[in-house]
Amino acid sequence: MIEEFEVSESNSTFDVKKFLFRALSYWKWFLLLFVIGVFAVYQQNIREEFSYRLGTKISVEDDSNPLFTSSASLTFNWGGVTSKIQTMVVILKSRTHHEKVVDRLEFYKSYLKQGRFRMQDIYKAAPFRFNHDYNAPQLLNIPIKITFLSVDTYELEIEFQEARASVQNYLTKEVSRVDVPLGVFKKQLELGGTIALPFLKGKIIIPENRTVALGEPFFIQFRNFNSAVSGYQSRTSVENTKSSPILDISLIDKNTVKIVDYLNAVVDVLSEDQLNRKNLYATNAIKFIDEQIFRVKGEMSDNAEALNDYRKEKKIFSLGDEGVMLNDKFTKLDSEKESINRQLNYYINLKNYLLTSNSFTEIPAPSVAGIEDGNILTNVSKINELSVQKSKLQYSVRSDASIFNDLNRQIEGLKNVLLENISSVTTVLRRELETVNSKLTQVESQFSKLPEDQQNLISIQRQYSLSEQTYNVFLAKRGEAEIIKASNVSDILVIDSAKNTGATVLRKNLNVRYVFAFFFALIIPLLIAFAVTFFDNSIRTPMDVENLSTIPILGVVGKNNLDNNLVVHRKPKSAVSEAFRAIRSNLQYFYKTHEIDGTKTILVTSSVSGEGKTFCSINVATVLALGGKKTILLGLDLRKPKIFDDFKIKNDIGIVNFLIGQESLEHVIQQTGVEHLDVITAGPIPPNPSELLISEKLKGLLTTLKAKYDYIILDTPPVGLVADAIELLSFADVTLYVVRQDYTKKGMLNVINEKYKTKQIQNVSLVYNGYDQKNKYGYGYGYGYGYGYGNYANGYHSDENKTGFKNKLKGLFKSNR
Repeated sequence: MIEEFEVSESNSTFDVKKFLFRALSYWKWFLLLFVIGVFAVYQQNIREEFSYRLGTKISVEDDSNPLFTSSASLTFNWGGVTSKIQTMVVILKSRTHHEKVVDRLEFYKSYLKQGRFRMQDIYKAAPFRFNHDYNAPQLLNIPIKITFLSVDTYELEIEFQEARASVQNYLTKEVSRVDVPLGVFKKQLELGGTIALPFLKGKIIIPENRTVALGEPFFIQFRNFNSAVSGYQSRTSVENTKSSPILDISLIDKNTVKIVDYLNAVVDVLSEDQLNRKNLYATNAIKFIDEQIFRVKGEMSDNAEALNDYRKEKKIFSLGDEGVMLNDKFTKLDSEKESINRQLNYYINLKNYLLTSNSFTEIPAPSVAGIEDGNILTNVSKINELSVQKSKLQYSVRSDASIFNDLNRQIEGLKNVLLENISSVTTVLRRELETVNSKLTQVESQFSKLPEDQQNLISIQRQYSLSEQTYNVFLAKRGEAEIIKASNVSDILVIDSAKNTGATVLRKNLNVRYVFAFFFALIIPLLIAFAVTFFDNSIRTPMDVENLSTIPILGVVGKNNLDNNLVVHRKPKSAVSEAFRAIRSNLQYFYKTHEIDGTKTILVTSSVSGEGKTFCSINVATVLALGGKKTILLGLDLRKPKIFDDFKIKNDIGIVNFLIGQESLEHVIQQTGVEHLDVITAGPIPPNPSELLISEKLKGLLTTLKAKYDYIILDTPPVGLVADAIELLSFADVTLYVVRQDYTKKGMLNVINEKYKTKQIQNVSLVYNGYDQKNKYGYGYGYGYGYGYGNYANGYHSDENKTGFKNKLKGLFKSNR
């Protein structure tokens, strides 16, 4: 006996070895899950719809508008091609730009056909077109089935899951909800006729070069406009090589024809917008010139009328030589003065515009005022261009984007430079104006010497000539602006347009899915094994018992596959029988070690009912009797007697009858059919079993039996349920405490551990019952508890029931705990 020891009542450490062996025991589940996973991946792969990528290549030119250059063909760079490229990239990625493209192509509307695994987008391959009413609501996100019944009629079919559906007006982009007929809606219509429904409006037409197959279903489906735009915007990429004016635009989609049309439309819309932007300069200039022409034309008409009236009134039709000379001088100087004043007025208006306005998109071109100063032309062009960019980006880029900070900084810098230019130029012009005015004063002194009639005629002629000359100047400028507007080209040059040649197939790495299937099949059993191991509170192996208690294990008994507890008697060559023989040998060694002589009393108990206490009692008694020892088995579990049923004997009378004095000892002892083995059954269930078991008469009975038998086996109640067995412990030389694999809870050993620790129980050993090695994760053999409980399939198992192929097949996928 070990006198001093520590009892481990729980094992909180995670058993990695048990976890690994348990996981290995789930190999069949891994195989099953792997097969399922591979099959699922295969089905997914054959249904996979590939995506494609196509691209187009454009160049962003930097052509200056002629309205902002001098007569010397002055050219300039308003910030470099790089800045313009960056702006184009932002525009091409902007939502506003994609809204224009989707709207133009109607890519919120899809033509579909049912394929083998999915709906297929047939786009231009559809044999018909649906011309929808832009200003009417169209059904969203529900397939509209079109089946052609004849060359003139077709059937419209829509399945509604709800009584209300979403519709969208593609002119206003407004989304609303309308009432629809619940269930399947069908209607036959004539080709070319208008579909006029609360949720759909338009016409089905068949192009001249198309034919339709009668009875073949097609589908139309409308998407939310914003969702369609977001989809194309997210799948469009724009790339630019640093310091290069080349842009590569690409799109990913499942339909290559759609990709081609969309990319070409992206470039077309951009080119048109850029051309409109350039034409805006000419448009603003023409508008300004027209206003001046209207004003000057009125003045010229008034002056012509006044000149004619004066000539008729005074009958003066010639100015004379001196008058003609003075008139020519006046005309030349007045023209110079008008030109200077026109420029000064432009600069004054430009200065006020710069100081009072926040946007500079409508600055008239300096050339319309006859300004040829290179600095003014360049800087006005720059600030106008930057303002137009800023205005366009406000609809597609967040206001806090860094590009706005850059634009604002450049615009503010140009404004300050322009104000300085205006200040210096106006100073020069005013000096020139003073010179012209001085010359005019000299001519006017000569003019004053002419007769009054000639002076008046020259004055009127002077006003007319000035207005006529100004009118002609503006007419010429307007003609130039019209020519420039007509000859403008976009800054966007298409290098490679999008074509359906050599589309890149974006194949997903489908083999990776098989790897995921493998890991799925691996992880699920591992997780289950981990959870089962972590939360497992049952005793699964003899090692669990060793970890939970220092009470020695006397023997390990295999799982009983018979329908009766008499294994040792009926199957003496079985592994279970060998295990009980090992227990018998260990008991003999135990008795010698502890010097126990004479009749031995063995008490068999357990924590709860069902752990095999009676099974072990019967077979320990049987194996001792077969060894030639006179043995008697006492059924002391008075509340739940069982022994009589296994031996096929009666339980009418038993130890209860003896203890209450109803029967003599000779009448309650029964033969079992096993040589040297007698039994006293419990008998009728008494109302006071505890009192009977602690009575003096039981002590006397045991004393009497010791005189007649070599071994007395006490089959007692479980110690974890009632106190009867505790009272009987004092009668035993050896206590066998039975634990059962996959049944006994770990916490149940606390009772026996505590009593062993406090020395309330002496000479106690554990019997591990129900051991099933093939399900215990490799814990196998060699515990030293006995002989024959390791490999039950060989040697000593010839008597046991053979397991058929069908049962083995069922057992293959039997749940392992």
